[in-house]
Amino acid sequence: NFIDHILLLFNFEKKYFDKQKIKSSFVGHPLLDNKIKNKVDLNHLTEKNNKIISIFPGSRLSEINTLMPILIKFITLTQNKYKDFLYVFHSTKEFKNLVNQFLSASSLKNYEIVSDENIKKNILFNSSLAIAKSGTVSLEICNAGVPSIIIYKMNFLNFFIIKLLIKVRYANIFNIISNSEIIPELLQSRCNPKTIYEFVDSYIKEPKLGKTQIFNCSKILDEMKAETSSSEKVANILNKGLN
Repeated sequence: NFIDHILLLFNFEKKYFDKQKIKSSFVGHPLLDNKIKNKVDLNHLTEKNNKIISIFPGSRLSEINTLMPILIKFITLTQNKYKDFLYVFHSTKEFKNLVNQFLSASSLKNYEIVSDENIKKNILFNSSLAIAKSGTVSLEICNAGVPSIIIYKMNFLNFFIIKLLIKVRYANIFNIISNSEIIPELLQSRCNPKTIYEFVDSYIKEPKLGKTQIFNCSKILDEMKAETSSSEKVANILNKGLN
């Protein structure tokens, strides 16, 4: 066997490798180790706006180009009804200027863009809701105890090919594990300003929806977390293997 030992991010994966008699160990996901190192004073962000909605438009050029126009139109719809929200865009340093170009060209005023990792964590932990591109960022959002809505859109040909290759019903890891839509997934045609607004509106009007989502996700998170930090477990396994 050309594989000596597989280190697993999720504990539900182990049964598949055990079946093939491949040595594996569940070490946990490093994103779940992340804690806020230094607290940041966010009063300058919240003094005029009482609540924060964190927005994660993606970390790839194609994602940002596709999702930013949709997100800007969604915010325009939302701010017609809700005036007390600040929309904070979580960006990579690489694409912060691009995100700013989209927002500067819009009529939006109540937004901020952040790229510093520690500031992003602080803002996320103080958010009322998150709207995020489908991906591992969902782990960080749920770990922060923030309800979320997942969005994603790609060109039809790529989506068609992916649907042929991937047979899972859901895109989000929490939904895949639970085999139910704990976190709303607005993909492809459902990823549009009106539908995003309708879901956000329902979460604002019915706080119980967010609380239920957080409760269900926290149960899955408990199963995902290793007893010690993932980096510590990896180091111990590697040391044993090398000695």
